[in-house]
Amino acid sequence: MSYLSITWDPSLGLDLGFFTIRYYSLLFILAFGFGLYLMKKIYLNEGIALEKLDKLFIYTVLATIIGARLGHVFFYDWSYYKDHLAEILLPFQFYPTFKFTGFAGLASHGAAIGIITTLYFYSKNILEKPLLFILDRLGIVVALAGVFIRIGNLMNSEIVGKPTGTNYGIVFERLGEDFPRHPTQLYEAFAYLIVFFILWRLYWKTNKKEQQGYLFGFFFTSLWSVRFVIEFLKEAQIDNRGDWVLNTGQWLSIPLIFMGLYFMIKHKIRP
Repeated sequence: MSYLSITWDPSLGLDLGFFTIRYYSLLFILAFGFGLYLMKKIYLNEGIALEKLDKLFIYTVLATIIGARLGHVFFYDWSYYKDHLAEILLPFQFYPTFKFTGFAGLASHGAAIGIITTLYFYSKNILEKPLLFILDRLGIVVALAGVFIRIGNLMNSEIVGKPTGTNYGIVFERLGEDFPRHPTQLYEAFAYLIVFFILWRLYWKTNKKEQQGYLFGFFFTSLWSVRFVIEFLKEAQIDNRGDWVLNTGQWLSIPLIFMGLYFMIKHKIRP
């Protein structure tokens, strides 16, 4: 039954000789590229000037990277970074030896907070529409971006699942292992893809986009519910809360799930 498992040991990127393009970085770029393309279709459909889309792209990229980075620092690894503050926003590691790391360590909960905070200023000062208007529409492409990010995690052999205890799963050779684990990166990527297709259909084929906040609520409820469930199959990350019934990612997901439900119900019953 060994055919049920896959040995996984890809390179970290495309080696050009003088420079290596990391697959994770490439997938990150693709996520924003597809997001920009889809948001352009939405803006054209809404009759919004594309000049405003350029600023949305810049703001979202910065908010995602900075928010995700700070989320990782404060939610998952503050015990380390409180003594290495210079490494928080620099792509270098100074301890125990100096080396270039890139921005390793990104948390999706932090990205969510960063994006929503930034979009508040964007919606008020540039788009001149309610915050929920842009959240309803941007949530669609963020769900698709999650697919690319999780595939990037798979290419890096990170955020791995727990051992399956059977012949089914992925053997991560880069981790020096010879037993299969749950491919939780693929579980999440597939679930996010379904969320994206549902949101895309709701926007174009129904009147849900007129119920301000509904699409955003559905996005939050479904995405963080997926995250909550799949966390049960994930190996613990940098986290000193391993003795808790739920891990950090799950505790952070619970209020976001209820926030999404609030917006779905509130705007569903609204006349």
